[in-house]
Formats: sequence, C-alpha cells, structure tokens
Amino acid sequence: MSRARFDAVVAGGGIVGAACAAALARLGMKVALVERDVMGSGATAAGMGHIVVMDDSPAQFALTRYSQQLWRELAAALSLRAEYEACGTLWIAADEEEMAGAARKQGYYRDRGVPAQLLSTIQLAAGEPNLRAGLAGALLVPEDAVVYPPAAALHLARDAHARSATLCMGRIVRQMAAGEAVLDNGDVLCASVLINAIGASAPELTPGVPVRKRKGHLVITDRQPGWVRHQLVELGYLKSAHSVTADSVAFNVQPRKTGQILIGSSRQFGNESASVDPAMVSAMLTRAAEYMPALKALPAIRVWTGFRAATPDKLPLIGPWPADSTLWLATGHEGLGITTSLCTAALLAAQISGATTPIPIEPYLPARFSTTAAPSSRNAAAVHEPLAKESL
Repeated sequence: MSRARFDAVVAGGGIVGAACAAALARLGMKVALVERDVMGSGATAAGMGHIVVMDDSPAQFALTRYSQQLWRELAAALSLRAEYEACGTLWIAADEEEMAGAARKQGYYRDRGVPAQLLSTIQLAAGEPNLRAGLAGALLVPEDAVVYPPAAALHLARDAHARSATLCMGRIVRQMAAGEAVLDNGDVLCASVLINAIGASAPELTPGVPVRKRKGHLVITDRQPGWVRHQLVELGYLKSAHSVTADSVAFNVQPRKTGQILIGSSRQFGNESASVDPAMVSAMLTRAAEYMPALKALPAIRVWTGFRAATPDKLPLIGPWPADSTLWLATGHEGLGITTSLCTAALLAAQISGATTPIPIEPYLPARFSTTAAPSSRNAAAVHEPLAKESL
C-alpha cells in the first residue's frame, strides 16, 4: 500500500472523466485519472456518439449547444480513429402534426443562432432515399455531428497525460471522500479535489447521489457505405427519451465512417443486467424498419448494451457535493454524456479554479437535490493549492 498526493483525483476514465482530467491538467493541476478497465470503456464504449443540440429545457439547450461548439473546436486535433463527422441530424416527421413540431423546433433554434432547415417530403426523400415513402418531412440541424466515443475519450486521456496527469488503469476506486481516494489494491490517492465521474455507478461511490441506471441496446450492421447519410432520429424520440418511468424504443440511426450503420435506441429502467434482451432488440429493430424498411435485409454483426446515468430532472450533476467539501460530481448525463462531456469539464474546471463559468452553472449543481448548503465555487478554488509531490 502506498500514498500519493495530487491536486485532483478523477474516478472514471470514460469520456466525461477524461475530459475533466484534461481540463484540470490544462490549469496546471497535478491530476490522477483512475479507470477500472481501459480509457474510454464502459458507457462511453457503448454509446452512439451523437453530438447533438437538444431543447427539452433552456438548461439542456445551453449545455448541449456550448458543448457542440467545443467539439467543433476540438475536431481538427482528433485522430482519424475518432471518426468525427459533421453529418448533421435529420429529425424525421412522420405526419403533419410532427412537422408542425419540427417547425416549432426550428424557430427555437433560429432564435438562438442554431442553423436549422425544414425539408419537404421530396427533399427528405432525395437526401435519404432509404427512408420509407410518405414521411411528412424533417428538420435538418447541419452542425450536429457524430464521433467514435472510445477514440475521443482516449484522445482526451492522452491530452491529460501529456500535461503530466497520472493515468491509473486497471484500478478501482473503492472509497472516495474527505480528500482521499482508496483504490482496490489499498493505495491511497490524496487530493483536495475528488471527482466522481463513474456515470451510472456514481451512487456506489457516493451514496445519496440521485442517479439511476437506464439500460440501452445498440445494433451495428455490416458495411453499407452511403446507405445512411445523416444521423436520423424520429421526432417521437423526444417522448421516449424524456419518459422517466416507462420502457421505450425509438428510431435512431447513425452512419459510421466505416460504412456501418448503428441502430438504436431503447431505454429501460429497473433492468440492471448487462445481457441482451431479445424482446427489446426486436422491438427496436421493428421500430427502425417502420422508417427504413430495407434495414430488415441488412446483416447485423453485433448487439450490445450499456447503462445511462439518469437523474430525476434529466439534467446532469456538475459541481460540488454538499456533504463533502472535497468531493465533486460529473455524472447524470443520461443519453447526452458524449455530447456534453467537454462542457461538463469546462464547467467543473471553472468552478474549481474560481473562474466564471461559460454558461450559468446553477441548473446543474448537485445541491439542487439537497437541503445542505454546497460550498461555493470560489471557496472551493482555495482548497487546491499545489501540494507536495509524491510518487505512486
């Protein structure tokens, strides 16, 4: 057993934790990033990688829009393995009622500076010829993008490491509180800033965190270059994603640079088994075929599951945990962890350093679920003065 001292310890080497480690390392902090498997595994490896602006609430819009802008800035630095592509999202309207919803969505985006274009039935068919005939149209959001999440997370972890962060792979944080992170091998990492970024498992490390596991399935096909050109999502997906109780499926298809097609999506509460649920997969594929009938003939080569970290109000937890002045949260992103990872890191780094956050932080603070007063960001910044260097 050994003890080592850092300015910050991040538990979780998924894309959120890696982004946080990189952001803190850029501040000159001595950071340790601990991941039980390899960087970019877990929910990050299971995710679609859709970088999307969402408008369920002003807070969700602000977080996703700023994140999207950060991704656009990062894109040039990513390797080809990250497969970043600004393919845009087509929100598909099945009927005139949904088309009216698409028009309202366009107006919301237009008023906030997000490019968006309504497509007619004919324009939609020309842009995505494998969609079924007779759809009412779509809303095109051209600045949305896709990325291969594990490679993006690895890029962020390497960026942190290049700035002298310590990467602890194959280690599990068993306890994290009061300025100490205790690993499964008995080593203790001491820091005045501890960050819980282990996603849906966050309550196991910090009891009382209001996060629930929400299971999802994905299917990927063999290579079919050009078969899908945009991220395709039914407008009814919004109802599916925003339900906090019912199991659901929705049409959600993504083109990969490999030519493969990634098919989603499903959502389940109360099922914490990582095994594939054939009935849920069948329902998901049936829904997809309602929009793209020829999908039924494409060979699927793999099916897998993952767990989203869901909060009661569908907003993440980004900031200090009221019960422990050394503990910070970066979790609860549900299906938007890939999109919002960069903004989450920026918000956390700003709070810890005492800087002004790039967007208002209040909607995401963990204290909204607690009657205990949270430490202020300015006070928290004072606790991470550079500490004595010790090696693991």
